[in-house]
Amino acid sequence: MSESIENADETHTEFSDTPDTEIIDNTVDDAIALYRKVREGKNKELTEKEIANIDKECEIIRNRQVITKDLQHKSIEITNKNGLIVTGPPTLTRFEKARIMGARALQLSLGAPIFIEIPKNATTSLEIAMEELKQRVIPIVIKRTLPNGDYQNIPIDQFA
Repeated sequence: MSESIENADETHTEFSDTPDTEIIDNTVDDAIALYRKVREGKNKELTEKEIANIDKECEIIRNRQVITKDLQHKSIEITNKNGLIVTGPPTLTRFEKARIMGARALQLSLGAPIFIEIPKNATTSLEIAMEELKQRVIPIVIKRTLPNGDYQNIPIDQFA
């Protein structure tokens, strides 16, 4: 078992000694060889024009820029001067509503100040939180994030 680990280390050392450009050149050459093989097909006689066409396409592949490292995207806040909602629907989603009501009900149960006049039929902090959300007086901001990390912070009073 120790021999296989030693062999694996040797293989890794050999691979890491080769420069990146050499590895890229080998993969480009391999890709061109496979492309040529697919284009030529099985036992098919090609005309000179077809061969010239394949050579031209292979040269285009060889001259393409190879991206070896993807640059890290820096997240930015999406701002809109008109106050429009750019990310997601213009209304609160059911998940956002549930999260807001749960967080606000917890705040109220821990003694946070109430922003509305308490309705007569409200008996729990959740019912008060629902009424506050309905009147859009809760000072909470929704952060909607895109898959690339960009985000938009939206106050509750901007939702329809």
